[in-house]
Parts: sequence; structure tokens; C-alpha cells
Amino acid sequence: MNEVKYLIIGGGVAGTTAAETLRSTDPEGGIAIVSDEPYRFYSRIMLSKPNFFLEKIPFDQIWLKPDSWYAANRIQLLKGRKAVQLETTPKIVTLDDDSPWHYQKLLLATGARARKWDVPGAEKRGVYALRTLDDAKEIIAQVKQTKEAILIGSGFVSFEMADMLRLAGIDVTLVILESYYWEPVLDETSGRMIEKVLQDHGVKINHRAEVAEVLGGEAVTGVRLKDGRQLPCQLIIAGIGAACTTDLAQAGGIKTNRGILANEYLETSAPDVWTAGDCAEFRDLLLGEQIVLGNWVNSQSQGKVAALNMAGRHDPFKLVSFYTTSGFGMTIAFVGDSRAGEGREVILRGSPQENAYGRLIFQGGKLLGATLINLTREMGLIAKLIELGRDLSPHKPALANLRTDLATLISANG
Repeated sequence: MNEVKYLIIGGGVAGTTAAETLRSTDPEGGIAIVSDEPYRFYSRIMLSKPNFFLEKIPFDQIWLKPDSWYAANRIQLLKGRKAVQLETTPKIVTLDDDSPWHYQKLLLATGARARKWDVPGAEKRGVYALRTLDDAKEIIAQVKQTKEAILIGSGFVSFEMADMLRLAGIDVTLVILESYYWEPVLDETSGRMIEKVLQDHGVKINHRAEVAEVLGGEAVTGVRLKDGRQLPCQLIIAGIGAACTTDLAQAGGIKTNRGILANEYLETSAPDVWTAGDCAEFRDLLLGEQIVLGNWVNSQSQGKVAALNMAGRHDPFKLVSFYTTSGFGMTIAFVGDSRAGEGREVILRGSPQENAYGRLIFQGGKLLGATLINLTREMGLIAKLIELGRDLSPHKPALANLRTDLATLISANG
């Protein structure tokens, strides 16, 4: 029986940050990380960046921790191992090599996996999702022999991959179910702004379209759409979202929903078990509801808070989330709760004509979130206004004007 004080399932940013925080807090407690990937900690952010994909920077820049870091901090890294069984009463995790690990405190930082693209022929060579370093390696190799590529879905992955593939001189076609890009997450004005940038750079877009079949023998040669059209390609990337990895938690009787359920302290329903990162569905104190946030900054922050609490603190997790992406000279950002719906008011800021356009999402006088195109410079100010949670009703008329400095609203309400 392997004995360890702190056992972490997941070697990504949440798990590695947790291990680093635990070691700085508890110099003597044993720490082990179980990672189902055969690699040490690397940057998932870099996976969809053109300089990495086009091999303009050294491959080694992907690594964020050297092997020596684990040894120097006395952190056991079990690479290429999968946790297959969890018993929370005797506090035992069993790995896929049948080795049992007894823990005192457990962190589930199991991340998320790419949603399966369930289309006939999707198993052919040349069809990929982009989630792991192995995915990226395979796509990089395939790009070198690709003239035409098809991207499935509208969102971060398709936008960033379209940029990279066009820089590589590849003909790119988007196939999306929606009537405009990123519907309904964005409004039509935002979606059309993104589409204009894509089309100006030679990307073809098929709206309200769906693939019926992937064509080819062992390797993809094209797709047949449900309307009968056939499109040639040698590469397909399905960017249709991700699903929280909850299998181990469910096997251990821990409560799950979309993700692994946790309170504001990132504690799960089982004693001495915490969760952090893309797999966590935690109570957001700013919104007063259970949410899942799949981004790097959130995962890093949660890994730190979870580790502090594992080591004896009782700190709530509180962070205004944000996501950003860039491509074709355009930046897109989401801050806080950017859902526009019943009971919420949307204040439009800027315009497509100004090439800077945002939506500020209000509930009453309280700012909840925003979507921003070419307004990334305002992201931090908006996050601060959300965190303050003050009544901004008197300022709403001025917010549509880009000349209104958001910093003055912070000081005016301070």
C-alpha cells in the first residue's frame, strides 16, 4: 500500500499549482500527482497558438516545469497512470496498474475532455479534437500534408485554429449549426464582426450546416453535408466543446452534476476531498449559483485555494472569471457572467463601425459580466466593477460611449 498525505489526481495547471502551494505550506507532507498523460506540466494555452503550431518557437517552450522541479520539491509524478477506483471511506485510490494509494487529503483536478464528434467516419485518420499535447503533435504533423481543412463548430478552438491554418496557407472551411458565429453566446452583431474578419482572411463559412458523413478510406478525403454537398479536405478539427471528467468522482459516490459539485471552499460531498479546475462545479459567491469555469486563470487560482484548504485553511474561492482569444488581428473576451437572458439588461458599448464593440450585462443596477471585441484593455476595469457589485444605474446612459472612462466609475463609486 502506497501512503501519501496529499494525493492529487490531474497533472495540469490546477493539480500542479496545488502541489506547489502544498509544498510551500507544508514542507514535510508527502505529495503525489497522478496524471493520465505521459508528460510533465505543460502549457495548454500554447497548443492553439500559431507560433507553436507553425514551429516558429522551440518545442521545449511548451514545458512549464522541468523534471528536476518535481524531485527538488519531493513531489511524486506518476505519468501515464489513470485513477480507476475511488473509495472515500478507507481513503484509497486505485490506479490502472492495480496499485492502491492511501491518502489523507485528496484533490480531484481531473479536467475536461473534448466532446466526442459522433459522425459516421469520424474515426478516420485526419480527424482530431484539440485538447492534449498528443492531439497537437498529430495535428502539427498533419498540417504539413494538408491543402484543405474543415473546422466543426464556432468558438475558441475554431477561431484560433482558423487563424493558424490560414497562416500555414491552408484553405479553411467552417461548418457550423448556427445562423452566425458563436450563437447564442454572442449577439448577432458580435458574431457578424467575427465572421467578417474570418471571411476577409479567406475562411469560408457554411451556416446551418451539419456533416452527415466523413469520406475516405483510412484517411479523410472530405465530408458530405446533410444537404448533400461534398467538401474536400485532408484535415478536420472538431471544436464542439468539452465535458467535465467526473467518472472517478461518480465511482466514489461523490455528488456530480455537469461537473464535480463543490461549495465555495472547493470541498466536495466527501470528507477530505476537494476539487479544482475544469472539472469543478463550484458555488460562485459573486453570482450565488453553481457554475463551471473552464479556463487557465480560474484553474490556477482554484488549485491554490484548494491546496490552502487541504493544508488547514478555510478560504472561499472568489474570482471574476475571464476568457480571451485572439486571431486575425481581433481580440475577443468574456468577463464574469456574460449570459444575456430573462431579467437581464444589455448595454451596448462601442460599435462595429468603431471596430470596438462590447455588451455589458446588468441585472438591475449591478454589472454581472461582459463580452468584448477589440476592447480587451477594459477587461480588468470591468472585472473590478463586477467585484465591487455597486449600483451603476446612474451611469448606464454613458456606458455606450467608448469615451466614457470606466476607471472613473470605479473611483466615483469608491
